[in-house]
Amino acid sequence: MVTAAELVAVAAFLDGKYAQAFPSFGSERMGAPVMAFCRISERAIRLREPVMKPDALIIQDPTLLHQVDLFTGLSPSGYLLLNTSQEPHRLGLDDLMARLPAAHIRAVPATEIAFKQTGRPIPNAALIGGLAALTGWVTLESVRKAISQKFPGRVGAANAAAAQAVYEAVRSSRTASERERTHAVAD
Repeated sequence: MVTAAELVAVAAFLDGKYAQAFPSFGSERMGAPVMAFCRISERAIRLREPVMKPDALIIQDPTLLHQVDLFTGLSPSGYLLLNTSQEPHRLGLDDLMARLPAAHIRAVPATEIAFKQTGRPIPNAALIGGLAALTGWVTLESVRKAISQKFPGRVGAANAAAAQAVYEAVRSSRTASERERTHAVAD
């Protein structure tokens, strides 16, 4: 996710915004959960402290959903993008889903999409496309450019294609997911 945060920052910069990306490492061991943060603003960013009240979360590893308190401080109008093929309401996140706007929560199988596009199960770049679709904070074009700058050639092209595929999956899931929640409430 460290690279993903950097790519989001570059994409925001390409869109004419100010951005800052930085990681946060817990225990420094192989396989330990890693968090990365990105701030985006229309004005210069002077803060240098950790993000305590995020406006959006990307959960790359859904096995952490109930092992670590990932949602502390998430804004009531925040966004949640989950890397999973399961529907969010099937993940035991009822409390969180009740307090976030329905249109702000999406699940997408980014690892599978990344594997189809790149031949590797690494969803970082793909998830940035999903963030762009979900929030509109960065454009898909700037995401594709940021990926291509970081990873030139075939690797960049494949990752940019994965980002676009996840972007399209999130955009198309909007209406389907919102219809499903509307029917669930009506029943």
